Amino acid sequence: MTQKRLLSVVTACFNEEGNVEALYRQVRAEFEAIGRYRYEHIFIDNCSTDGTVNVLKRLAAADVNVKIIVNARNFGHIRSPMHAIMQARGDAIISLVADLQDPPTLLPQLIAKWEEGFPVVLCIKRSSEESPLMFWLRKRYYALVERLSSIETIQNFTGFGLYDRRVIEEVRRYGDPYPYFRGMIAEIGLPRFDILYDQPIRKSGITKNNWYALYDMAMLGITNLSKVPLRLVAGLGFVTAAGSLVVALAYLVYKLVFWSEFELGLAPVIIGLFFLGAVQLIALGIIGEYIGSVHTTVQNRPYVTERERINFDAVPQALDAEPVRDISQRA
Repeated sequence: MTQKRLLSVVTACFNEEGNVEALYRQVRAEFEAIGRYRYEHIFIDNCSTDGTVNVLKRLAAADVNVKIIVNARNFGHIRSPMHAIMQARGDAIISLVADLQDPPTLLPQLIAKWEEGFPVVLCIKRSSEESPLMFWLRKRYYALVERLSSIETIQNFTGFGLYDRRVIEEVRRYGDPYPYFRGMIAEIGLPRFDILYDQPIRKSGITKNNWYALYDMAMLGITNLSKVPLRLVAGLGFVTAAGSLVVALAYLVYKLVFWSEFELGLAPVIIGLFFLGAVQLIALGIIGEYIGSVHTTVQNRPYVTERERINFDAVPQALDAEPVRDISQRA
């Protein structure tokens, strides 16, 4: 008898003790309803400080379809998910966050479109129950990246979607140690289908994406997809130089005409120095972002160092082979 095809669900988590079991059960219920695939659910834990790993180990002990990678330390929100994606063995890989803001109920639609022949099926946020200010800022950022980029980007896309094995192998070829996954999907350019959804609020805990993490992601997206900021810096330098020359000539003419009455004073000099200093700092900051990206690429470090992995030697079972044991009361 032909073995059922394998799908991989990848979930990165950090201090998601209150969400991972609910997510696991919802994903399993969807695959039980679909019934025609084997699946593995890979959780990669980024060195959580709460009980997340204990919950995952309890789930893995009862269900060999649950696979766990525990990182030796927190490797950040970019490298950890990518490492798990690279470990997935499925014919297609589904990326799903741990906080239940990516609704597992969309899995049947993702799989159905993949079966129709789309190698990329993406879930695009139509609205969100998060802070209206944050949703507005995210939309403005996506619009900015779209304007700066030399390729068509995917707006309001967070990474939630299904990717055929062919797509993942293309991503692997990039060999980027600090990848902007969303940008890679856009740059690869294979046919895709977009599913619009309304993002719910997280069910438990607080977001781990602080302002620094959001800034890091934003700059990564810009530096990976566009050289426009570098050219704007050069343009700003020319404009500033031209403006300074015009002002200097105007002061010279004014002084020659009103030699005995006009005094330059220190205020314009000080203001000019501060203005030029600010321009130089902005330019150095933008250039520094690109140099930092090059530095990270040259180092070519692995995504993560694993402390342990669980159930990766087990063969994923068809869900109709044996029902999962009741684990809700286990320690």
